[in-house]
Amino acid sequence: MTREYPLEKIRNIGVIAHIDAGKTTTTERILFYTGKTHRIGSVDDGTTVTDWMEQERERGITIVSAAITTNWKDYQINLIDTPGHIDFTAEVQRSLSVLDGGVVVFDGVQGVEPQSETVWRQANKYRVPRICFINKMDRVGASLDYSIKTISEKLGANPIQMQIPIGEETEFSGVIDLLEMKAIYWRDEFGSDPVKEEIPPNMLDLATEKHNQLVESIAEFDDALIVKFLDNQEISLAELKTTLRHAVIHNLADPVFCGSSLRNKGVQLLLDAVIDYLPSPMDIPLVKGIDPKTDKEITRATSEDESLAALVFKIVSDPYVGRMAYFRIYSGKISQGMMAYNVSTGKKERVGRLIRVYADHREDVEEIYAGDIGAVLGMKTVSTGDTICAAHDQILLERISFPDPVISVAIEPKTSEDQEKLDKALQRLAEEDPTFQVKVDENTGQTLISGMGELHLEILVDRMLREFNVQANIGKPRVSYRETISKTIPKVDYKYVKQTGGHGQYGHVVFSIEPLKRGGGVQFENKIMRGAVPSQYFRSVEMGVRETADAGVVAGYPVTDIKVTFYDGSFHEVDSSEMAFKMASIFAFREGVEKAHPILLEPIMHVEVVLPDEYLGDVLAQLNSRRGEISGMEPNPGNAKAIIADVPLGEMFGYATELRSATQGRGVFTMEFSHYAPVSDEIRKKYFQ
Repeated sequence: MTREYPLEKIRNIGVIAHIDAGKTTTTERILFYTGKTHRIGSVDDGTTVTDWMEQERERGITIVSAAITTNWKDYQINLIDTPGHIDFTAEVQRSLSVLDGGVVVFDGVQGVEPQSETVWRQANKYRVPRICFINKMDRVGASLDYSIKTISEKLGANPIQMQIPIGEETEFSGVIDLLEMKAIYWRDEFGSDPVKEEIPPNMLDLATEKHNQLVESIAEFDDALIVKFLDNQEISLAELKTTLRHAVIHNLADPVFCGSSLRNKGVQLLLDAVIDYLPSPMDIPLVKGIDPKTDKEITRATSEDESLAALVFKIVSDPYVGRMAYFRIYSGKISQGMMAYNVSTGKKERVGRLIRVYADHREDVEEIYAGDIGAVLGMKTVSTGDTICAAHDQILLERISFPDPVISVAIEPKTSEDQEKLDKALQRLAEEDPTFQVKVDENTGQTLISGMGELHLEILVDRMLREFNVQANIGKPRVSYRETISKTIPKVDYKYVKQTGGHGQYGHVVFSIEPLKRGGGVQFENKIMRGAVPSQYFRSVEMGVRETADAGVVAGYPVTDIKVTFYDGSFHEVDSSEMAFKMASIFAFREGVEKAHPILLEPIMHVEVVLPDEYLGDVLAQLNSRRGEISGMEPNPGNAKAIIADVPLGEMFGYATELRSATQGRGVFTMEFSHYAPVSDEIRKKYFQ
C-alpha cells in the first residue's frame, strides 16, 4: 500500500474559537462542500456530524474535539472541531499540540471574545500558524473593520484583510476578493456554486484602495517585492500568494476572511485559503524529542523512510468498538499488526485495527504515514501524551501539558451494585480526559471527582448515567484550595528515635523551609555535605516531604509554593533505615510548615461578563458581593458593556442563574483560572474554623 496523498498535499488543521462563534456550523459546511456529507447539519436541530454526543446536541455546544478526514481540490484535510467553552479548554490544548495550522472563527458582531483570547494564547504556545474567519456577517451589528481592529489590539496579531463584504448585515450577499479583484456571490440555496463577477462600480474605489494596502502589507515580508512595489512594478498573484504563505507559516501574518456559515456564504474561499496559506507537514520544523538512553535532544524529519515517532493525543472509550487511541505520526509509518514500542511505559504492544476517523464513523486502513492523523483500536497500555516509536530507534516526544482541576465534588453510588460500575466508569472517563481526576479523601473515605468547572463535571456525570448506566449521588462542589507558607524557617531539626526489642529506629534530618513565588510548586533540594547522611536515604527523605505536602496543616489541602532544603542530619550504623528517615522527614516538614506562618490560598478566576448597559449597576453589585475585584470595563457592540473582574472560584457557584435573572437572560459570562491568592483572615475564620 502506498501513500494516497503526497506530504505537501496534506493539511492538519483545527477549527478553534470562543463558544457560539460558529465553529461547528463552519465545520459542517466544510464537510458538505468537500462531499463528506450530502445534507447540511444544524447545531440548533442537533443534526451535526462533529457534535455527535447526546449532551452536545442537547446543549448546542461542542464538548469533545471531533477528528475528521476529508478532501478538497486534490488535498487531504485532517480537521479537528474543538470546543469553545472554557471548561473544555484541555480538548483545544491537546488538539493544537498535534496540528500544523488553525482556522480561528470570530463572531462578526462581537469580534474577539474572552475565550478567543485563550485559544489564541494556546495557539501561540504551540506556534500554530492561523488564518481568521469572521463569521455571522449577515447579523445586525456585524462589522469586519471592528473585528479586525479587535484582532490587532486584543490579540497583538497582524491581521491581513483579504476580502470586503458586499452588502451589510441582512443585505450581505457576497465578498470582494482583494487579491484577484473579483466579486464572488453565492446565489443558490446551499451556496454550492460561487459565482465570480466584476466588482460593483460603487465599490471599486474602496476595493482598489484596500487592494493596494494588501499588496503593500504582503510586499513588506519580502525585500525583492517591496522594491518592486516602490518602483510601481507589477507583482504577480503567484508571488503574492507565495510570500503571504511564507509569512503565515512563520507566524508573521494572519489573513482574515469573512462570510456567514449559517447562510452558506464564504466557506469555499476559506477552504482555498487553508490550501494556499496553512502549512503542510513538510513546512513545519523538524520534530524534537529526547533520546531516552542518553537524555540528549534528537530530531526526526517528516518522512516515512525514517523510524516511527508518533504522539498519542487523545483516548476515547467507544461503547461499540472499545478503547481507541488518536495519534499524530511525525515520522515513519504505522502498519496494522506491527509491534510498536511505548517509550513512556517501556512496553511493546501489537497495533490492532488502524482507522481513519470521521467523527463517530470509521474507515479501516492498513497503514498510516508520517504527517498524518489516525486512530488505533485495542492498544491497552497507551494513554494521552505517550510516544509510540520503533524499539530499536527510540525517541521521547514532549508530553502535552494540561491545567490542574479547580473544582471537586463528592460522588457515591446510589446502591452497592452500582459501586463496581462507578469505579469502571470513572477509570474510563479519567483515561479519556486528563483534566478529570479521581481520588479518595483519606479523612472522609469519600470519592472525589475534580474538573475544570461546573459544566465539565455536570457533563461527565451525565455521561456516566447514559453511557455506563451508573446511578450516582453528587455532593456539593468543593473548591481546590491550596496551602503555603509566608515566612522562611532557616532550621528545622528533627530526630526520629524509637527503641524497641532488637533494632531500633533512628533518622535525623535538618531542613530549611522557604516560600516560593506563586506557581513554584514543591521544590526539594539536597545539600548534604561530607556524608552526614548516606545517599541511600535521600530518596526516602524526599518522599516524606512530597507525600506530607499533599495534606497541609491549615485545612488538609495540598501545600504548594514551598522549597525544602535538606542540608544536614545524622545516622546510626545499626538503627537507621529508609522508613526512619522518611518518618523524620514527615515530622520535620510538618513542624517547619507550622512555624512558617501557613496560609490558605484560593483559586481566583478571571471573569468577563458581557451585558446590556441598563443592567450594569445590578451586575457590578453582584460581583462585589461575591468578593470580585473589578479590573476594567470595555465597550462592546450594540449598547453592551464587558466587565472584567477577578473573583474567587468559591464565590462563583450558582452565578449563571443569578446573572440570567438580573439581566432577563441577556447577560453572559466566561471564566477561566487565573491564579491562586491568599484567603483573608475573615474568610478563613468564616469557612475553615
